[in-house]
Amino acid sequence: MLSGTPSHDFGASFADHDLVFGVDEAGRGPLAGPVVAAAVLLCKPRPGGLDDSKKLSEAKRAMLEERIRRRCAYGIGVVDVEDIDRLNIFGATMLAMTQAVAALCDVLGREAANVLIDGNCTPDGRNAAWRWPARAIIGGDGLEPSIGAASILAKEYRDRVMRDAARTYPHYGWERNKGYGTKDHLAALREHGPTPLHRRSFAPVSQMDLFS
Repeated sequence: MLSGTPSHDFGASFADHDLVFGVDEAGRGPLAGPVVAAAVLLCKPRPGGLDDSKKLSEAKRAMLEERIRRRCAYGIGVVDVEDIDRLNIFGATMLAMTQAVAALCDVLGREAANVLIDGNCTPDGRNAAWRWPARAIIGGDGLEPSIGAASILAKEYRDRVMRDAARTYPHYGWERNKGYGTKDHLAALREHGPTPLHRRSFAPVSQMDLFS
């Protein structure tokens, strides 16, 4: 888990009922790499231009990530491939979200009053460590600025992980496809086989006769 905040007294400027976190994840669909979740408590005033990370250019995402990290409080949860294969991707995503919110609570020294989560379900009842009120919002990354901020942090963090991994495993094009099952990635899998960062529980990796 990773967390950050611009100053030690950041949380003191919020009343308890204002401690509303936005949460989103990145990396549910790829064949390789971790799933990452972010939780964000927006600063006042919040950074302008927040939106679903997929709708933003790389340059805009990078600019907003820097502003969010510098001015707002956040937590990051990362669940690696071994746990994705052990739990399945849904369980791993619920765990990453729980980690992210716990990290943000730790850095603030206070508990969330409510957690807004992109999607149609929350970790409540799906991860034993989840302990906060939560509400799922379909399309929330484009509707709630705090969720949009979380989507930016999660995507940028995961993209860096995959770019770094591409230097160790250069055949798979992860610096471009970030682990998704693109044509070049699948061709490299057939030629070179899987790496330790590939999700063995995911098709087509699990369906390939690559494991001896």
